Amino acid sequence: MTSLSSVILALDEYAPLFAPPLVIAGIAFLFFFMLGAVTHAYRDVANRHRNKTSNPMRGEGGHDAGH
Repeated sequence: MTSLSSVILALDEYAPLFAPPLVIAGIAFLFFFMLGAVTHAYRDVANRHRNKTSNPMRGEGGHDAGH
């Protein structure tokens, strides 16, 4: 067990963290929260214009429907 704790302490010396783990987790949470907010803001953008999403082959809109 002593050698395991020696390895863990040695690894910490070679690769120290720039901040405490909770701060890093908070930054990651904020990053993914912002990605979710942007995704939520752009949801359903294609369906805002009805004539662009309808099927012109079935006569529901588009250029050939004459609406």
